[in-house]
Amino acid sequence: MRLLILITFLLNSLCNEAQVDFPEQNISINPFIEGTLLKTSKETTSDLVIFIGGSGPTDRDGNQPMMKNNAFKFLSQALFNYGISSFRYDKRVVKALKNGQFDESSARFDDFINDAKDVIDFFALAPDFERLIILGHSQGSLVGMLAAKGKADAFISIAGAGQEIDDVIIDQLNWQAPQLSDAARQAFDDLRTNGTVQSYPQALASIFRPSLQGFIANWMTYDPQKAISDLEMPILIVNGTRDMQVQTTEAELLKTKAPNAKLLLVPNMNHVLKLVPGNGLDNSKTYDDPNIPIAPELVEGIVSFLDH
Repeated sequence: MRLLILITFLLNSLCNEAQVDFPEQNISINPFIEGTLLKTSKETTSDLVIFIGGSGPTDRDGNQPMMKNNAFKFLSQALFNYGISSFRYDKRVVKALKNGQFDESSARFDDFINDAKDVIDFFALAPDFERLIILGHSQGSLVGMLAAKGKADAFISIAGAGQEIDDVIIDQLNWQAPQLSDAARQAFDDLRTNGTVQSYPQALASIFRPSLQGFIANWMTYDPQKAISDLEMPILIVNGTRDMQVQTTEAELLKTKAPNAKLLLVPNMNHVLKLVPGNGLDNSKTYDDPNIPIAPELVEGIVSFLDH
């Protein structure tokens, strides 16, 4: 027993000594965007990976209210350990909600694209970075594609949709709630044609509520397949095989429009970049568990992509 206690003490001591003090710096980009720069100590120029978060009030660490998993924070730190700098930022809705100034009815998908362009333009002037790489997760994948065109040196899509958002949602409904899919399809068609919709299933009010319709209509105007085909840069397309929100078929659709892109399907990785055994409760629990590390194969895949 004493030997076991001694071994445990020594292991804990070694772990504590090995902890890295990450030199993070907070930076304000525009009145809406603030983020964290994690810059390597290299004297020479290095790559900078710019993270763009997914839907909802996603902060720089990949978290939302009542949902903390630190996916972006862990990925940023993992890249730092390979000598790769990164910048991750709070979506504008995070600051607006914090200040009590969020007006959902005036929000547009284009706001996220413009914010991402502002971030790229900010770091394009910095002499410390040789290449700017855009990493978009989920909704941020499409935002990143549109912002990266003509501005970035490489693009990484993680859990990005390969279809327009209405088609993605219909596919999810066909899988999870098929009884709602026909009515949802009609509502999306009305929204696309008229810019507004009056009749929709109340079960889908979180999508079709009047205050959100302008944002959804704006989002629907963008086709990820066209957006990725317009990119003239190295591309990495990533999806986890345990992602309950974005199927691997979405990544494969993107690949068809970017034949030179590298496709990485990470076994057992879910939507928040964690390894899980299945698609049930164990998968969902990882969304709010900051103690679970991200999938090592994801980090290795990104590093390998950037090294070539």
